[in-house]
Amino acid sequence: MPAASARTLFVTTALPYANGPFHIGHIMEYIQGDIWVRFQRMQGNSVHFVCADDTHGAPIMLKAESEGVSPESLIAGVAESHRRDWARYLISFDTTHTTHSAENVELAQSIFRALNRRGLIATRTIAQFYDPIKGMFLPDRYIKGTCPKCGAKDQFGDACEVCGSTYAPTDLIDPYSTLTGAPPELRESEHLFFRLSAPEVVDYLKRWTTAPAPRQTLQPEVFNKVQEWLGDEGKLLADWDISRDAPYFGIEIPDQPPGAPKKYFYVWLDAPIGYLAALKHHFDSGAARALGETRSFDAFLDDPAVEQFHFIGKDIVYFHTLFWPAMLHFSGRKTPTNVFVHGFITFSGEKMSKSRGTGISPQRYMDLGLDPEWLRYYIAAKLNARVEDLDFGPDDFVARVNSDLIGKYVNIASRAATFVTRHFGGALGTPSESPADRESRFETAQREAEAARANYEAREFGKVLRDAMRIADRINEAFDAAQPWNLAKDVGQRDRLQTICTQALEGFQLLTVMLAPVLPQVASRVARELFGLSRDFVWSDASKAPTRVNAFRHLMTRVDPKQMDALLDLQPDATLAAATPPSQGATTEAAAESTQERSATGTASTQTRSEITIDEFGRIDLRIARIVSAEAVEGADKLVKLTLDIGEDAPRTVFAGIKSAYPPAALVGRLTPMVANLAPRKMRFGVSEGMVLAASGAGPGIYLLAPDAGAQPGMRVK
Repeated sequence: MPAASARTLFVTTALPYANGPFHIGHIMEYIQGDIWVRFQRMQGNSVHFVCADDTHGAPIMLKAESEGVSPESLIAGVAESHRRDWARYLISFDTTHTTHSAENVELAQSIFRALNRRGLIATRTIAQFYDPIKGMFLPDRYIKGTCPKCGAKDQFGDACEVCGSTYAPTDLIDPYSTLTGAPPELRESEHLFFRLSAPEVVDYLKRWTTAPAPRQTLQPEVFNKVQEWLGDEGKLLADWDISRDAPYFGIEIPDQPPGAPKKYFYVWLDAPIGYLAALKHHFDSGAARALGETRSFDAFLDDPAVEQFHFIGKDIVYFHTLFWPAMLHFSGRKTPTNVFVHGFITFSGEKMSKSRGTGISPQRYMDLGLDPEWLRYYIAAKLNARVEDLDFGPDDFVARVNSDLIGKYVNIASRAATFVTRHFGGALGTPSESPADRESRFETAQREAEAARANYEAREFGKVLRDAMRIADRINEAFDAAQPWNLAKDVGQRDRLQTICTQALEGFQLLTVMLAPVLPQVASRVARELFGLSRDFVWSDASKAPTRVNAFRHLMTRVDPKQMDALLDLQPDATLAAATPPSQGATTEAAAESTQERSATGTASTQTRSEITIDEFGRIDLRIARIVSAEAVEGADKLVKLTLDIGEDAPRTVFAGIKSAYPPAALVGRLTPMVANLAPRKMRFGVSEGMVLAASGAGPGIYLLAPDAGAQPGMRVK
């Protein structure tokens, strides 16, 4: 158990959907939550920081089907990539889990039953679109048609991307299923609803949103928006459809009538319950006990002193400030102490878009060897307690990291520590400083640390870092003014030299403590390697005086602008990653492999492409293919033999130069486009009957193309 004076906190970030790797917005949120948690731990507070993959819903089910794998296999692979990226960006979750778990089944069904006992679950018959070929009711985003407002074609079932209108899927003109292309049928089905508009629920939400907990308020932007939704006595609130019909990948709703069709919880019901499921796993696995928490999961959450905080993006406020607290309260569970909302991350003033080349890939960032603490610092410098979008500017990133972290912060230690170890054997002291001046200096350090403490608590990270760089400027200016390089030449100035260098290093320790939540690896090295501690810094070290310093060891490098250039290469040209027609005098095998060599070095992407007509393009028969089997080709360094199903009576064989990017076993079951009417080519290893498509660019990497969910072998790409 933590000391009586310490706080106990349960903290989460939003759960990432398990259908793909993280984008930079995910990483921003994890960094924000992690900085706050690390600060709380440095204060001596007990923090249980958990996360889980959000694994249920129709998109997961359909994507797994398109890739020829089970949903369980799909989410397991995604979970592995998520765990890797959390570690690479130094996100200090105590436990990570999944919503596809026994804990989540137990908790979701328990909360549902409690709400049902309170009379807050209603059954209603609704009409919705059904795909007769796929055999399933269609979520809005799997229906397209002509906008009923402006007449734009191929618009989704909930909103028009041309005129911005919103509508019901049944309002679309000439609707069709994006899964099969079939006109959907309107069918009736019984659904379960959480009565969000019930008077007692509305009354509670008005109270909770005004004061979630003692001394807690929602951010002004969030509060104002929620009050719009609550409206006049909650008349604008609609009851929440919490059920979905089979087939659906999710948690089965319990206590349904015998013989009735199976119903599943809508993913947005069980997803936030995943916070509790991850916490329960944290306790049941022993991880909480390892942190000194001896209570059970239930006893922990029953304690009114335990604080519960959620970091989320502004796009999911509705779920977290209405559904989530209402579900918890009326099922008899602890409600959030607060919900901290952040904006989006933009790229040079534009919304991130990989297809337009406006954005950065967090995976590519790490694969290129860029320092994760550069990105942690840059994002933290722009974060505050408001719901504001923050912008990533490549030039600004390079300038800020190199100026602040290298030119100001690291510069202090690299210069001062060298003088102390060379002239004083590492001993620190201020023999030429008066007691009054030293006391005044430490009082100033305490004030600076207290201001940083208050700003961290309020999530005003940008203010902390601006103050830190102001302090760094002050230390560097004082150091330069004293000219220690001249003092070192004068034996009579020995005391003055030691004093100046010690003052700089004491300031450096203050700065490192202030920066530790943002730069945990660097701060740990400073504590252990430079100042010789056997532990990492705690917050009280900010106003303590170190007594010794070890020889300075390199802490951080500058950003090379070339690294940023490589990072921003997000639009590689598509290349045909297969057996291409041989060039004059080349063997077929060599021609196939040379395609990959050119694309990997960027030569292919810089060549001028001659224009073709639409008729010429129409001659290319592009088909969706499923990879039935894949095997390495003996005697060929880069070729993989693929057996492809494109909806014909017999499968096709294609030799593709993608072995460097994909182990053959990882390709089985995937869908990819292929050129189906390419003339067969006889190779030393066999006949290649087509060509699959991949992308590559100036940097390393080959990326097999893949269609969206719902594509089937044999479909035409046009």
